Amino acid sequence: MSQFARLLHLVDSSIPTGSFAYSYGLESSITFGLVRTQSELRNFLYSHLQQIGSLELPFINSCFQLGLTDELRPAAQEYEALLLVPALHKASVVQGRNWLKLLTSFYPAAAMSGISQWFAEQEIPLHFTLVFALGLQRAGFAAEQVQTMYLHMLLRDQLSAAIRLGFLGPLEGHQLQHDFYAVFEHIVAAQAGKTYAEATRSAFVLDVAQVLHEDIYSRLFQN
Repeated sequence: MSQFARLLHLVDSSIPTGSFAYSYGLESSITFGLVRTQSELRNFLYSHLQQIGSLELPFINSCFQLGLTDELRPAAQEYEALLLVPALHKASVVQGRNWLKLLTSFYPAAAMSGISQWFAEQEIPLHFTLVFALGLQRAGFAAEQVQTMYLHMLLRDQLSAAIRLGFLGPLEGHQLQHDFYAVFEHIVAAQAGKTYAEATRSAFVLDVAQVLHEDIYSRLFQN
């Protein structure tokens, strides 16, 4: 029970990993009319979660299966190659560094420095998804717990962005978050056992929205 409570603390929104600095395409989607109603926001969030499931969870699986071995190198290289949108790449690296720094301070006996050393030797940036999985594995958490918390964290950040943009009220946002937890088990189950070689991008419009962010005249978020 205390271990699960620690995991809840690690993904708490007050932990300074930098995730709240980014809207991951939501701000530009609202600004340019891709998301205009709450119904369209639901569709946006569902597509966002489906892409997290099909693209990110297989990499988390591979991190747990392979650990810091030579076999992980192709997975880390492929993840680096997949982040074609500059804003996404920057956010991933910034949050990856912050996340590892956080875990190092909370779990000094878990040798988290070995993770940054491995990535430095491979000349691959510390991407958040990979560091998130590898760090929590070293801290003793199970893969399914980590996958569920990853989905929770990214859903929460999207809804928090919608609230900060004034698109939703706080109560409406939390109601949506509560409703979307019903699809978590289906998303995790659909990706069970899949490796990075089976990762797929399923919502290309989300990437387009990321690129459009640079054209917003006045921005609340960095990307």
